[in-house]
Amino acid sequence: MSTTQGEPITAATEHQLAGRSLGWWGMIFFITSEALIFANLIAAYLYLEIRNMGGHWAFKLPSGDYLDVVFPLINTFILLASSIPARFAGASIARGNRRNMVLGLLGTIVLGSIFLGGQLYEYTNLFASNFTIHYQAFGSAFYTLTGFHGLHVTVGILFLLICLIRALRGDFTAKNHFAVQAGEMYWHFVDFVWIFVVSTVYLLPLLLRP
Repeated sequence: MSTTQGEPITAATEHQLAGRSLGWWGMIFFITSEALIFANLIAAYLYLEIRNMGGHWAFKLPSGDYLDVVFPLINTFILLASSIPARFAGASIARGNRRNMVLGLLGTIVLGSIFLGGQLYEYTNLFASNFTIHYQAFGSAFYTLTGFHGLHVTVGILFLLICLIRALRGDFTAKNHFAVQAGEMYWHFVDFVWIFVVSTVYLLPLLLRP
């Protein structure tokens, strides 16, 4: 049996040396299952639109206007930018740099929280315009899709917050930091799927307006 510094290498260790860990593949499977849920929600949103459209984008607010695009795009930029410190945190702890890992996690949490605050601000304005979840099929589809994503952002922030607390306790090392890696993977997924959500809900209508 192969040995390293006199210690036997177990079958699990050999598997990790040969490729990705079981935890990594488990995270990939989880993210894939979540992606399928989002795909179904987006498909349902488009189905409702196609069923109701009469030559142009049918979904409109009670005022007769279309959804605002500028503010959601600014919020999108903030969310996508949050992937930079997330990657910074993962790369830092892989090199054993705990200080930069903490800074990266903190930056991601702050930017993610700003995105959530922006989404709540948008919801507040839409509610003030009588656009609620009960407003036709559009209201239900809009709040279900965007709200489901907001829920995932919230879970991601809590996940990274736990990682940050553990990082401050010194739990992670260059060889033992899968929780940070899993948090980074999940966060990149949340950012990536938002591109499809914002494209479907906010950008696609721009192409179909009369």
